[in-house]
Amino acid sequence: MSEKSSGIVPLKKTDWKTFIAAGRPFIALVLLLLVCMISSEHFRSPQNLINITRQVACTGIVALGMTMVIIAGGIDLSIGSLMALAGVSAVMVMGQISDPCLAVCLAMLVSLSVGFFGGVINGMIVTLGKVPSFIATLGTLSIFRSLALWMADAGTLSSNNDIFRAAGNFYIFGLPLATVCFILLALVFGVLLKQTSFGRHVCATGSNPKAAQYAAIRIDRVRFGTYALAGLTAGIAAFLFSSRLNSISSTDAGLSYELDAIAGAIIGGTAMNGGRGSIAGTVAGVLILGIISNALDMWGAPVNLQGAVKGLIIIIAVFVQRQNNE
Repeated sequence: MSEKSSGIVPLKKTDWKTFIAAGRPFIALVLLLLVCMISSEHFRSPQNLINITRQVACTGIVALGMTMVIIAGGIDLSIGSLMALAGVSAVMVMGQISDPCLAVCLAMLVSLSVGFFGGVINGMIVTLGKVPSFIATLGTLSIFRSLALWMADAGTLSSNNDIFRAAGNFYIFGLPLATVCFILLALVFGVLLKQTSFGRHVCATGSNPKAAQYAAIRIDRVRFGTYALAGLTAGIAAFLFSSRLNSISSTDAGLSYELDAIAGAIIGGTAMNGGRGSIAGTVAGVLILGIISNALDMWGAPVNLQGAVKGLIIIIAVFVQRQNNE
């Protein structure tokens, strides 16, 4: 019986190439997990694996928004500073309200609102102001961080709210709240990117803006939407991060999160020139970075050299993407 008569359609050579390229982050994640589990019995303990997901959850949430921005052909360097500003604003508001439950609810609302409007500002500068995204978000990076430092007097704000503290240590089905939020948001963003017209427009805008414009896609509106989403993820991450520590540092909160988010997206297969990427790949990329950091700590590697390892992985990921495109 022939393949044609049996109804089996063989994959073309290019299809296999695309399939393998899309699966690289997951293959790397599985291999890395196997190596780390074999090399250390402490690594493979369930508690350590859960801790890894908790450690990468906030970075991962931010990376989801960053992935949308990059696929649309942009970049957001301000997302870490925006996270600090949202966290500082939330903790300050919470300290002004006596009712603990109301305080937490308003703090969450403030954190999400500040993050969202920060993303809106980035989107307006890029789309209405026609400022290159690198320059625009480099400027707002300084603005958001300076505002956070000014509001907190360059210090750390702490909370005495027991409900807020409990939220940071709350577990659902054995998983930390931050991890559960990361998983749920990844599902939402995955559906948004692959199953909606907005997601298709994001890919089209990043792939070929001119062609997308000729196809009646409002590319400025699409790019604006990705920055608003990125800001919203920064606000969510800020609330979860500050609740976990029961405090927020205006100097350290969100520091280098934008770089980790970009790294997670790139390692996960998102093209830096836009037009291609996946939320599942970003999740794998973020987990790869978290596992590497955890394993290096267990192996006793110098802390100051861990950044070099991360940088090397990013360069390799970009090189592999380039070879694949060629």
